[in-house]
Amino acid sequence: MSSRLTTTLHALQTQGKKAMGIFLTSGFPHPSVTNLLLDAVDRGGTDFIELGMPHSDPLAEGVPIQHSSTCALQAGVTMQDTLNAVIAFRKHSDTPLLLMGYINPILRFGVEEFCRQAADAGVDGFIIPDLPPLESAPLRAHAQEKGLDLVFLVAPNTPAERMKEIDRISNGFVYCVSITGLTGTGITERMEAINTYLKHARQLITSNPLLVGFGIQTRKDAQRLSKHTDGFIVGSAVIKQIEQLWARPDLSLTERGRLLTQFVHSLK
Repeated sequence: MSSRLTTTLHALQTQGKKAMGIFLTSGFPHPSVTNLLLDAVDRGGTDFIELGMPHSDPLAEGVPIQHSSTCALQAGVTMQDTLNAVIAFRKHSDTPLLLMGYINPILRFGVEEFCRQAADAGVDGFIIPDLPPLESAPLRAHAQEKGLDLVFLVAPNTPAERMKEIDRISNGFVYCVSITGLTGTGITERMEAINTYLKHARQLITSNPLLVGFGIQTRKDAQRLSKHTDGFIVGSAVIKQIEQLWARPDLSLTERGRLLTQFVHSLK
C-alpha cells in the first residue's frame, strides 16, 4: 500500500507540480511552540514536513540548524516530546511528516520501539543522514514492517552505482544534497555545477521522486534547483525566519505564526 508521502508526491508529479518540503526543529525556539509552528508551515502550503529530532552533533547541519538543536536540547526536549508533537499534529492534519535526525538517539531509544512509537504517532518516515545505506538493514526492516518510508541521501561526490543502489533501497523519495557542504551554504555561485550534477542524478534515480535540498533560501533558488528534480526542501532559511520572528517582542504568537505562514507560502 502506498504511504501518505508517496501518494502526495505521485499526485504532484501527475499534476506537473513541484513538491515543497519544510524543515522545523522540534522544540525550537521553545518546546511550547512546536505545534504552533507545525500548523503555520502546514497552512503555508508545504507538501510535507521534516521535523528535526534535536541532536548534540548534527553532522550535516550548518550554524542555523545546529543552533536550533542546541537550544531545543538546552530546553530539555526529548524524543518523546517530538513524538508527542506529531500526535497532536495528526489530530487535525494529514500532511506527510518525516522525522529527520541522527542514528545514535534512535539506537539508544531502541530501533524496533522507535519505529513502533513513530508509526503509532502518525509519522510517515525517516531521514537519517549519518546512516550508511549498507548498514541500514535493521532500521529498514522495522520501518518497512510499520509502513514507514526511509529516505536516503545522495551528494555530488556519490558514485553512479551507489546512487542506483540508494534509489533501490529508498522509499518515499531520494534526497539530493545540492552541494558537498552543510545546510544553509550559499549556492548562487555554484548553480551551473549544481544543475549539471542534478541532471546526472536525475538520469540515475528512476524508481523514486528526486528532491533537492541544502542552500535554498528563496523562491528563485527553489525554482532554479528544482528544474531537474521533483521538488525541493527548505530548512535553514525557515529556521532563520523563526529566529528573527521570535527576536521581536512586539509580535504576538498569533502574528509570528501568520508571518511564518506567509514566508512558507512565498517559497512556493
